[in-house]
Amino acid sequence: LMRPLQGCRGRGVVVGTVTLCLAAGCALQTPGGVTLVVPQPNINATVAQNILLSVEYSCRGVATIEWKHVSSWGTTKIVEWKSGNYINISTAYKDRVTTFENGSIQLLNVGMRDAGYYFITVTEEHGTNTYGTIIVNVYEIIYEDLHFVAVLFAFLAAVSAILICFMWLCNKSLHLFQKKTTHKLTASTTEEIELETIEC
Repeated sequence: LMRPLQGCRGRGVVVGTVTLCLAAGCALQTPGGVTLVVPQPNINATVAQNILLSVEYSCRGVATIEWKHVSSWGTTKIVEWKSGNYINISTAYKDRVTTFENGSIQLLNVGMRDAGYYFITVTEEHGTNTYGTIIVNVYEIIYEDLHFVAVLFAFLAAVSAILICFMWLCNKSLHLFQKKTTHKLTASTTEEIELETIEC
């Protein structure tokens, strides 16, 4: 038969063992428990493109991920979610953001206002957190410039074609003129020879 531990000594062993286990558990969850890698801290995009803000985090416990956008227009919270739990996307980004388990997000159909700094905060359930930043530059495709270049190219091609036709016509005319001149010279030389023969 097993007898329950009696007295202060028995309780002290149990409390000591539990305390030791809790201390070991806390040591595993203390600072340094969250790591975050940002492989591409600078992203260049054009208007209407989809971009991936790629990160990779790891932690021992359950993490809360939060993304914010900071630009000259102000600070906007994009999304916050707890791994394996809820996802809270702000109304401004409702149909434009996709979240991934590794902490990354994808922004769809970016515009000029999406340029700026993107801050990610990964917070572990025991309060440890880490931060990351991605700078996004968004460039506009200037269709007016492309249109101007296309029109200029078409104009130059048309002028070149006209010049080629003109040179071909000039060349043909010159050949015809040379033939007529050669024919006249031959005829007048023949007449002169005939006249000389008659005089003789």
